[in-house]
Amino acid sequence: MVWPWRRKSRRRMARICVEGPIAAGTRDRVLKALRQVEERECPALLLRVDSPGGTVGDSQEIHAAILRLRKKGCHVVAHFGNISASGGVYVGVAAEKVVANPGTITGSIGVILRGNNLSRLLERVGIRFETVKSGLYKDILSPDRALTDDERRLLQELIDSSYDQFVSAVAEGRGLSAEAVRAFADGRVFSGAQALELGLVDELGDEDHARRLAARLAGLDEDDTRPITFGKQKRRFAGLIPGRSLLTDLQGSLSLDLAWSGQVLWLYRP
Repeated sequence: MVWPWRRKSRRRMARICVEGPIAAGTRDRVLKALRQVEERECPALLLRVDSPGGTVGDSQEIHAAILRLRKKGCHVVAHFGNISASGGVYVGVAAEKVVANPGTITGSIGVILRGNNLSRLLERVGIRFETVKSGLYKDILSPDRALTDDERRLLQELIDSSYDQFVSAVAEGRGLSAEAVRAFADGRVFSGAQALELGLVDELGDEDHARRLAARLAGLDEDDTRPITFGKQKRRFAGLIPGRSLLTDLQGSLSLDLAWSGQVLWLYRP
């Protein structure tokens, strides 16, 4: 018996790219693309991950959506590109199989939270904050003062909770024990070849290698099946101007640093 969804989309392999820092915009684009893949009942998905990670909640939502898609019968293979670190790893381990280039930068499993202590600078320029708050910790990470010992302890507990969630997801996704994951989940980065030895990826190869693996898992023709990309990022005209792309990237990085100050992040920050 040939199931209806097989007749409908047996030649269709989907492809989705998770590129750049993972934030709300990336989440919305990728989740929409995953819904389209589910609606079209594609039997296979090639998930290209080229990201240093980003915000915790957005990474978790993408991870959960990939798991739901797999439960619908879609075979998901992730390919780690130039860099797939921290939240990029979290997203990738939701796949059935993971392929990485030998030189891919991956790992950086851990959590980071940064704030800005500008108290000395503010004092020099004569700026002083007046704060009225409802609770002792309501202005935690305020830029006009240093953390107290109690505040640092509370934030460390927050980081530890997020870290436990990260370790559990990697352990479950990769079929490893939590103890094995913790042994290398200290923020360090690896090459794809090192990640293979640790069990963080299944195979080494380029994106075409990952495509062929996805085709085999879904029972598709490896030679004839070409993926259809969903959720393409819109190219802006400014990005075509020589030198403008670098300036845009620098501006974007600075904006993210400012926007993410005080947020718990799954992010590789060299």
